[in-house]
Amino acid sequence: MSLKIDKKITQYEVVNTEEKVAETDDEKVKTSQSENDSNEEGADIIHMHEKLERPEALLGSTYKIKTPLSAHALYVTINDVVLNPGTEHELRRPFEIFINSKNMEHYQWIAALTLITSAVFRKGGDITFLVDELRGVFDPQGGYFKRGGRYMPSIVAEIGDAIENHMQMIGLLEPKKLDKYQQQLIDEKRQQYEQTLATPPVADSNEFPAGSQLCKKCLTKAMIKMDGCLTCLNCGESTCS
Repeated sequence: MSLKIDKKITQYEVVNTEEKVAETDDEKVKTSQSENDSNEEGADIIHMHEKLERPEALLGSTYKIKTPLSAHALYVTINDVVLNPGTEHELRRPFEIFINSKNMEHYQWIAALTLITSAVFRKGGDITFLVDELRGVFDPQGGYFKRGGRYMPSIVAEIGDAIENHMQMIGLLEPKKLDKYQQQLIDEKRQQYEQTLATPPVADSNEFPAGSQLCKKCLTKAMIKMDGCLTCLNCGESTCS
């Protein structure tokens, strides 16, 4: 193959084929060594996977779920495994879940839910999708309102809430917080509304004024009408924004 040179040649160098091959081999060896070093450094880091053996003792938290649909409460226990303890890579991850209740009516689907959820926990990777999946389950007989005016479409959805709270507690999920401007707007709207009703402020921050409407965004009875606009005192949603 011939090449046409259009410019004037000002400098040239003779390439030794043997030296070039030797330099290429040296570069390959250095690259291989660096890759092996990085692999050896990462080999000591333990990640969550389905073949990870269960330790004899696990850290756990239990959450009580009391619904108006049953006379007996549900107790959701989530046990965590600590990976790479005592190192900078230490992580606490959910390993298994148990749901207990005196009510045996829902025993079959509760047993199935605990087995499947525990299997997803041990699979590793991103398991935060479980929260949205469980929250998307609706009871055909209708949901209920829990304390604070939060609407729960089903018992399964509230189990998803318990899992989310646990994931936030161990640092797997970031808590959802309003910025200071949204919080300031909500506080102002709440104060104006309470002054209009001539009622003292509610001491419990989880309670919202009587007559509040259901917010379609956060499913909480916290929407009040001020200046012709419906504003949610929980998430800041407004029909005028």
